[in-house]
This record gives sequence, structure tokens and C-alpha cells, in this order.
Amino acid sequence: MSAVAAAPASLAPTCPYCGKLSVYLASSESVYGGRNFGALWICTPCGAWCGCHPGTNLPLGRLADATLRRAKMDVHNAFDPLWMNVREAYPEATGGLGKLRGIARSRAYAWLAERLGIPARETHIGMFDVVTCRRAIEIIEREKPTPASIRARAKARGEVRS
Repeated sequence: MSAVAAAPASLAPTCPYCGKLSVYLASSESVYGGRNFGALWICTPCGAWCGCHPGTNLPLGRLADATLRRAKMDVHNAFDPLWMNVREAYPEATGGLGKLRGIARSRAYAWLAERLGIPARETHIGMFDVVTCRRAIEIIEREKPTPASIRARAKARGEVRS
């Protein structure tokens, strides 16, 4: 693993498992066995890591060990269809769906924030711990929201232009 000096130490996330500062890697190839998914921060003593926002050295969330990474993958599997399947919520849409996906994603996170009882600004899977991941999955499985029901909720609350 080679650290890159381009990331200021002040950005280095502290590992929640051992308390050490993480190290910035410009490439994740050494972590992902030859595939590069972009830059990341890694705690070398623990092996916990967190990817970076594309083209930056800003962490996507908190450092995660194997258990938390698995929990985040599980919650993404349950949550992402609520905003990625925009054709279900916007059958009238034509053309590119990128902007609608962004709107649908914001609405889905707002719905989840309300259900979790946490502020919307803190509601991002990248920031969740294992307990919050499990709670999110339980809520989604229990309430069975759809992209259309989340859009309807936003409309009913006056959060929607369309």
C-alpha cells in the first residue's frame, strides 16, 4: 500500500475501532485485489477503510470493518431500488433519468430519515453503523415502500413540484 501525500493529514479519519489515524491511498487496487475503485482511506492496523468521493480525497462516510461493510451492502440492496427504479415513480418521464434519480434519491433518504428518527443531514448509508443499517433494513422490509409511494409521500407533504 502506498500512501499519497496529496491528502492533508487533517482530512485523515480516525479509526473508530482502534483510534489510529487512517492513511490515504490514491488507488484502491491493493485493497480490492488489483481492481481500482478509486481513492480510499484505510486504517492499516485494523484494515477498516472508506472510499472517497470521485475525484477527491474526501471520505464517503466512516471507516468500516468487514462487518460494517457487509451491513452497508445489505442496506444498499434494500434501499437503492427505492430511488434507482425511477420509471416506477415517474412513468410519464422520457429521456434521461439522471436528474430524476437524484430527486428520487433525496426523497428516499428523507423518507428513511423520518422513519429512523434522525436528521436528514445524518441519513446516509456511508455514515451508518451496523445497528442503523439493521434498523433501516427492518423498516424497509416492514413498510415495503416503493419509488411511487415515496414520490406520493413527498407530493402529499408539498415537497414535490412534479
